[in-house]
Amino acid sequence: MATPTDIHLYTAQTPNGIKVSILLEELNLQYKTKCWKQEPWFLEINPNGRIPAMTDTLNGKQIRTDSPPTTKVFESGAMMQYIVDRYDKDHKVSYPLGTPEYYETISWLMWQMGGLGPMQGQLNHFNRYAPEKIQYGIDRYKSETRRLYRTLADALKTSTSGYLVGDRCTIADIACWGWVAVGKSSGVDPKEFPVLHEWVERMLKRPGVEKGRHVPLPHNYEAIQSMTEEDFDKKAAANRGWILQGQKDEQERK
Repeated sequence: MATPTDIHLYTAQTPNGIKVSILLEELNLQYKTKCWKQEPWFLEINPNGRIPAMTDTLNGKQIRTDSPPTTKVFESGAMMQYIVDRYDKDHKVSYPLGTPEYYETISWLMWQMGGLGPMQGQLNHFNRYAPEKIQYGIDRYKSETRRLYRTLADALKTSTSGYLVGDRCTIADIACWGWVAVGKSSGVDPKEFPVLHEWVERMLKRPGVEKGRHVPLPHNYEAIQSMTEEDFDKKAAANRGWILQGQKDEQERK
């Protein structure tokens, strides 16, 4: 039976969104999900206006006497750290504070947040959504994304557990998985690195990953494997309009 919590997860079907739902499922925690909408109320939870974000309470009580009973956490890495700090007391997907493995896990989490996600995200934009093909931008971000994939692959080659840190799957693996799993759709296929592809498939066999990746909508890993470059471009064309409109609206804001 899942452990009850007061967690409300605001999310969407993106690599950053599913990393949190996967973690919640890995820890067998109950939570409520709300699909993100760009509305004023959401800014009260995340001033940056992006997913994912979450709220939680400490058994319905105030954590501090000078604070409201609701805890608000945004940025996926911070959310993952909050969840394991509070709910992973048995260290199923984490390590105790102060151990070498704890800091190694945090290093990989920050690596994903500061490198893999932003670089692959920019590749995805310039390769799929930009209104004109800027080859330098595509080459720049594809090269960097491939370098980061190689870094990940090299770490997995030396692992005796098949995971990034120590003897278990951790939030480091979960954070990176969502990005690598859809790498082909961005422009770098993880199958270029056999050990990386094996890790993606290994993670898929975990019940928590399998369930959490489909929150709040079905995940398209299987479909991506059979898609061609032409398929990706056609799919991107269908979404290009609203992405560019959002960019235009932001430029015109006073």
